[in-house]
Amino acid sequence: MAGLAALMCVGLALAVPVAVLLSHGDAAGLSAGQGNYLFRITQFTLLQAGLSTLLSLVFAVPLARALARRPAFPGRRWLINLFAVPLGLPPLVAALGLIEVWGRNGVANKGLSILGVETPFSIYGLSGILIAHVFFNLPLAVRLILPGLERLPPEYWKTAANLGMGGVSLFRLVEWPAMRRSAASAAGLVFMLCATSFTLVLVLGGGPAATTLEVAIYQALRFDFNPGRAVLLSLIQVAMTLIVMLALKLISAPTEAGDTKGGEASRPDVQGGLNALPDIVLIGLGGLFVSAPMAAVIVSGLSADLPRLLADTLFWRAAATSLSIGVAAAALSVLLALLLVRARYSADDRPGSPALSLLSGLSSAAGSLTLLVPPVVLGAGWFLMLGGGTGQLFAPLMVIVLINALMALPFVIRVLEPAHLSTMERNGRLAVSLGVVGANRLWQIDLRAMLQALATAFVFAVALSLGDLGAIALFGSDRIMTLPWLLYQKLGSYRTNDAAGLALLLGGMTMGLMIISERLGNWNGITRR
Repeated sequence: MAGLAALMCVGLALAVPVAVLLSHGDAAGLSAGQGNYLFRITQFTLLQAGLSTLLSLVFAVPLARALARRPAFPGRRWLINLFAVPLGLPPLVAALGLIEVWGRNGVANKGLSILGVETPFSIYGLSGILIAHVFFNLPLAVRLILPGLERLPPEYWKTAANLGMGGVSLFRLVEWPAMRRSAASAAGLVFMLCATSFTLVLVLGGGPAATTLEVAIYQALRFDFNPGRAVLLSLIQVAMTLIVMLALKLISAPTEAGDTKGGEASRPDVQGGLNALPDIVLIGLGGLFVSAPMAAVIVSGLSADLPRLLADTLFWRAAATSLSIGVAAAALSVLLALLLVRARYSADDRPGSPALSLLSGLSSAAGSLTLLVPPVVLGAGWFLMLGGGTGQLFAPLMVIVLINALMALPFVIRVLEPAHLSTMERNGRLAVSLGVVGANRLWQIDLRAMLQALATAFVFAVALSLGDLGAIALFGSDRIMTLPWLLYQKLGSYRTNDAAGLALLLGGMTMGLMIISERLGNWNGITRR
């Protein structure tokens, strides 16, 4: 029953805002001008997602090859760990770092001016969006593709060397088959992440010419209060996300992290000396591309007036609100995930019942369903139902907590499900034989055995919520102030020094939580990816 209640909670949390959007559909009259606008926004969304995916994979494949070819160079483990950092970095913090590197007065443009290039590179518009998406998704793609190459048996390389394979032949016949499915899966995942990107496009889009569906939904409600346009955009976004998810299911492949720390596998095709120079350059450029924005955030943040920011009561109010929302969202997400995982296990443990089989299937799909409706679309439905949330405090806060909990749910389930299965395999039959059942068993045995996994999932969910702007974007105000919303306001008012300091503080808090989550996960033998 508890699992069914959790399933109904998730279903209602997704269905209610979608139903509200559909109920406003009668106000969404489609004029010729509006049709052209919707077509242009949808076309740009697909264009930037497609180009971002292409660039990410074009650079990720040779970089993964280079890392696989050089499994034991000094600092390799640190580089692989560095590639995990963007996965937990708040998009706002990353955007500020990218502006510091690629902006008009950034390091890249200063270097170009030294070389005699007069026209500065613009971080705003399509170029900035592509750089930001590649920054986030290149490391992700490398970490998904690399294990496939590292799992190849040493005999493959010896046979290829005996046959005289090298260059194109080795890539075509040995390496590409090993990474093809994981590369396709990575491409689908990256495309979906870019198609539903919100914060990066909001900050770096630079104007109407570079607007995606999610940003257009936000603008339609926050600035124009045009529910009809928001409804049409939301329905297009959901339909597009559904198509991408179905395509991703068709091309998905196992993407467990595997061993990405290198080894001593013999590669007769790999030579040292000057022959290693291309790999060294590629690895160095990849590490520099990922590390430069993070280093820029640290440098610019330390140059800000941190004592003044820390003495500001607004900062502490925003921090307290962010942490409160994060803790509440994490607690709700962990509770829902635990109930769904237990319901699925209980249903699978009793085969033959159509009702239980249905419950198992729905519990398994619940996490994926939360990815179908992006945060801004969920927020749009609740925003319309609450009449904009003007003058309200409690209801918008509850909506923000609910949306953050739903967005963290797929990741929390991925952490808890293996731990729960392991616990049931170790202790399930023994507990039944001893007569320890029900709530007594849950408290005395199961929760204690899963304590580290629960802590990992909880801390990870808090970190995700802490750096999120999507849920707060529609409801943010002087009464509801979070750290991402405060940072976005500083950026919007061109108070870059204060924004840099806030980015450093927010990034430090988030990454600290991510490190704790990673350590807890390692102790429990569980990886997030």
